[in-house]
Amino acid sequence: MVELRTHQIDTVFHALSDATRRQMLRELANGERTVGQLAEPYAMSLAAASKHIKVLENAGLVRREIQGRTHLCRLDPGPLATAHEWIAFYERFWTGRLDALERLLKEDDARKAGTKNGEKTADTRTEDKA
Repeated sequence: MVELRTHQIDTVFHALSDATRRQMLRELANGERTVGQLAEPYAMSLAAASKHIKVLENAGLVRREIQGRTHLCRLDPGPLATAHEWIAFYERFWTGRLDALERLLKEDDARKAGTKNGEKTADTRTEDKA
């Protein structure tokens, strides 16, 4: 199960690593589009757009339905939840680190402000005795 989940996260991040594919997903968030409609803003061939869409399909982010000669694509946001969980873990990690840094900087600013105003902090009183 872990290996399957790791593969899914890898394919989702691979799909998201390209700006064209991210924009295609954004477009699909507004509703289904044909391959031609997805290709149009980039002046790319239908074959090139299909390759991008295939990467999104492999990640499970896009479902393609063929109606005659028309290929309709629609967003399947489910796999983004797994990527979001992974990112959320690191968001909590960095939020904790940045909160600790902010606290230390505020303490340092308060200490510096105290010594500028002629007040002696515990640090400066210890230094005076030495």
